[in-house]
Amino acid sequence: MKAIRLLYLGAAAVGIAVLLSAYPVLLSGLAPSEAEGQQKPSAAVRIDNDDIGGVVTGAKGPEAGVWVIGETTDLPSKFAKIVVTDDQGRYVLPDLPKANYSLWVRGYGLVDSPKVKATPGKIVNLKAVAAPNEAAAAKTYPAIYWYSMLKIPDKSEFGGKGTIPAEVTQNEWLNSMKNNGCVGCHQMGQLSTRTFPRTVPHPLGKFANSQEAWLRRIQSGQSGLSMFNTLVKQLGAAPIRYFADWTDRIAKGELPHAKPARPQGVERNIVVTTWEWLNDKHYLHDLIASDRRYPTVNAYGPLYGSAEYSTDVIPILDPIKHTVSSLTAPVRDANTPEALGPGHAASDKLMQPSPYWGAEKIWSNKSNNHNAMFDRKGRVWFAARVRGPNNPDFCKKGSDHSSARLFPLERTNRQITMLDPKTGQYTFVDTCFQTHHLQFSYDANDTLWTSGGGPVVGWINTKMLDETGDLAKSQGWTALILDTNGNGKRDAYVEPNQPVDPTKDKRIVAGFYAVMPSPVDGSIWGSVRRNPSSIVRLVPGANPPETALAEIYNVPMPGFGVRGADIDRQGVVWVSLASGHLGSFDRRKCKGPLNGPKATGDHCLEGWSFHQYPGPGFQGIGANSAESSYYTWVDQHNTFGLGEDVPMSTGNLNDGLIALKDGKMIILRVPYPLGFYAKGFDGRIDDPKAGWKGRGLWTTSGDRAPWLKEGSKGSKPIAVHFQLRPDPLAK
Repeated sequence: MKAIRLLYLGAAAVGIAVLLSAYPVLLSGLAPSEAEGQQKPSAAVRIDNDDIGGVVTGAKGPEAGVWVIGETTDLPSKFAKIVVTDDQGRYVLPDLPKANYSLWVRGYGLVDSPKVKATPGKIVNLKAVAAPNEAAAAKTYPAIYWYSMLKIPDKSEFGGKGTIPAEVTQNEWLNSMKNNGCVGCHQMGQLSTRTFPRTVPHPLGKFANSQEAWLRRIQSGQSGLSMFNTLVKQLGAAPIRYFADWTDRIAKGELPHAKPARPQGVERNIVVTTWEWLNDKHYLHDLIASDRRYPTVNAYGPLYGSAEYSTDVIPILDPIKHTVSSLTAPVRDANTPEALGPGHAASDKLMQPSPYWGAEKIWSNKSNNHNAMFDRKGRVWFAARVRGPNNPDFCKKGSDHSSARLFPLERTNRQITMLDPKTGQYTFVDTCFQTHHLQFSYDANDTLWTSGGGPVVGWINTKMLDETGDLAKSQGWTALILDTNGNGKRDAYVEPNQPVDPTKDKRIVAGFYAVMPSPVDGSIWGSVRRNPSSIVRLVPGANPPETALAEIYNVPMPGFGVRGADIDRQGVVWVSLASGHLGSFDRRKCKGPLNGPKATGDHCLEGWSFHQYPGPGFQGIGANSAESSYYTWVDQHNTFGLGEDVPMSTGNLNDGLIALKDGKMIILRVPYPLGFYAKGFDGRIDDPKAGWKGRGLWTTSGDRAPWLKEGSKGSKPIAVHFQLRPDPLAK
């Protein structure tokens, strides 16, 4: 029932107390606060019977720009909703499922307020608690404020003059400390990584100093080998000294050199909703909610998670019923080996026990489901394994397959599968090429393009597959060939290790990490994680295995360290960079020839622009942000509410997502639980006529070690829904 609106009319208000006992209230001054007895706040808050609202005050009056968190365990999945107070300290937690909630206040300059019990339809005024000192206040700072305290070796220390390997540059060092190294797997700077446990005995063992403790720490668990190889083998163990210095300084009381600002402007209009799903031993790499081309697909429907190395389970969340279910992804061949061990980020053997799980192998999988995409029919396509590494004969040398004749493929480690939620059928789509990320193009064939193929880019003509069932005929792949002779067609080419021949074309090895079909011209773009980092444009042509031509564009300074990327509806590519920038490349700005013997990467520097991410930077290396964004996604269809073609990045050290709107960085922050870390996200429009309530962003949080976030061991990954209200009190 909607609340009855009451006006204070002097003597006419005699019956108000009776009405209030039956209906939710709209005027906060008319109902006692469950937190503060009879205190009457200065501003009115209007709510419905499925909202909780009120005013947050501190010692100096209303607290603006702080978070009110409402959490319940009464639903099938642990549920929380988070909003920001307006400039008068008012808040409204909207559209709450019927349950008992714990409410509290969190904000910069504060410590968490005591939790208050509440139910929807009530006005609950809350009292903020000022932090007694800077150290207490800093406990809720995003990880970037702590991680930026890490010292970076001066340029003079590179070039083989010390313990750092001679071939490593300062930028490559930063790349490894950020989104293409440490922060590519988990958040750095939250409490669990910036400190060591103070328990006795120490869970890692007994050490003479912090360097020994760090050397032991990085060998822990099933990612220990990966961490050890990066920090010790690739970087000569030199980072151990810097990590030890960082944690020692923090242990002695040193605090971040910058402070975060409270949410401002539209940041106060954000509503964050979270659900727990999966379990405490496994992580969620990603989720999918809709078809990015047609974002009303699967409206109000379930979300499908990808657990990558951690488990074969595909978790499914129903955000309407708040229920979690799952299916276990099968493999076609029973002898498919586990996706663990050499060549993987997760190992089948432990270098050292985990301080959380001991010698237990908590990750075990064969399907290695990495990434998923909806199609327009509501089916879910996964980059997942079907079998072992040996390819079918039609992929190999000697086959008459049109792609295999030109570039045969002997092995692949991940293929494609497809789930039809309507029928429950799970289909194996065996590919010759390896897959990593998936994206549907805008063509009549609903072509599914893939990344991860190394020397080739592969695709599935899903229309043909649906019509014929012929898997071999419906797939193809192509090598990446530059038109270095500039004649506009694909000719005989030189190999990557051969010099450019102006009379021939040239093959390059530029394995796609992200894959981005352009809505503008049918070209396919990919991001390339190497040195120098690049993006590549592929024009398929009439017969892609024979006609596809590529263009490559290297990232110039100050940018470096490409990771995830996406494209907008104007054809502009947006990319996360380890330099602490959101980079953009607009091919329309190129002035010189885009093909020919000089078009080998550095021929369109004018096409690049750089936008520094928010947050403090490492000291002593010039202006920078320590932000280490994993992936970038473009909201082509205004699924969130900031507008069409708004680029957004995972703010992996900023505890949120980061949007670039009209030249300004906007942080969509998740203040609880601390340690929010996403690897990708999706937008969906559930109802285009429902305003802000009918649209939003969806993502996961939980990186490869969800037990490192607030809550520690026992914490589960969460699904997160971001919505944008027109104002902080909209309901």
